[in-house]
Amino acid sequence: MTFISRFFTLPLQSFFLFGPRGTGKSTLMKSRYQNALWIDLLRPDTLRSYLARPERLYEIVDGYTGKADGSGFFVVVIDEVQKAPALLPVVHSLIEEKRNLQFVLTGSSSRKLKRTGADLLGGRALRCTLYPFMAAELEDQFSFSQALSYGLLPLLMGKANPQETLNAYIHLYLQEEVQIEGLVRNLENFVRFLEAISFSHASLLNVTNIARECEVKRKTVENYITILEELLLAFHLPVFSKRAQRELTVQPKFYLFDVGVFRTLRPRGPLDKQEEIEGAALEGLVAQHLKAWVDYSTSSHTLSFWRTRSGVEVDFIVYGPKDLWAIEVKNAKRVSSNDTKHLEAFLEDYPMAKALLLYRGTEYVQLKNVLCVPCEDFLHQLRPNQNLWGT
Repeated sequence: MTFISRFFTLPLQSFFLFGPRGTGKSTLMKSRYQNALWIDLLRPDTLRSYLARPERLYEIVDGYTGKADGSGFFVVVIDEVQKAPALLPVVHSLIEEKRNLQFVLTGSSSRKLKRTGADLLGGRALRCTLYPFMAAELEDQFSFSQALSYGLLPLLMGKANPQETLNAYIHLYLQEEVQIEGLVRNLENFVRFLEAISFSHASLLNVTNIARECEVKRKTVENYITILEELLLAFHLPVFSKRAQRELTVQPKFYLFDVGVFRTLRPRGPLDKQEEIEGAALEGLVAQHLKAWVDYSTSSHTLSFWRTRSGVEVDFIVYGPKDLWAIEVKNAKRVSSNDTKHLEAFLEDYPMAKALLLYRGTEYVQLKNVLCVPCEDFLHQLRPNQNLWGT
């Protein structure tokens, strides 16, 4: 399979690269750092040796005879570093001693590092995240309908049956990341929680309701949500409240990190409306693109949403040093002035903002101060360090 270039920009210093399994961290690092000293902690024998004696890393680095990369650094990649947190003090020491070393520390979870109080290198390593593919990374290989059905995880590329791969992916996380690491006491409760939380995708997060549905304590659900976020399988958006002129909700909005994972977890039956699932999938696809755009770009933008106590809501607010965007997503092939009312309400409070409505149609429509854009076109043109829309 042809390697697909990613928008992720390599830092010129040591860095952590976090991201869920299947987002292509190892593949990307192997393509970028072909001369690196590679320590793969997914190999049982390698993991055992470093768990038994973390200081062995000093000897391996001292004996390394490889080439420096183009920046003059000797690169050391430690894959799945969270499996051996005791290595981090050694890494910290080596960075202090040898200024020509660059460490690349990949991981699919930050939970174990936080829980063990691991040395996060005292700010000497950046923290970066790798996301599923963006549409513009795939270029002509991007299929809007496929992305809405199966998501954009790199591990799905070239798979004849992507749904089987997604089913196995969910099982992998339950087995390896949750059960084996002992993150939950009762796996059956956690499985029920995953089904329940899928109904909160692209919605306000109501922990009390989820706890009631799962028949577990509220504190347990809060812990489960934290597990998902620390495994990088989910994220939440805060309410945009800068210079608020109306009373706003305080609940965050919840998203699973990839639309394919959402659709795999979300149960479907005779009582489920297909348009509700499709709408949540479309909004989630936009959400994961915007989150990647914000994190990959060098400008300091934030991603949030806006919702008043009376229920007036705008799906996404992108706020940066020079711009303010309000974005609404509609799972419809036609739009009318009724669809732009919430955006217009936001523009009343923030007249300097620009408003976009993304929908499933093919035409560009201007309704008052709101530009209605085909969602597929928006995703195709979205690139880090370029304008969110237009020139």
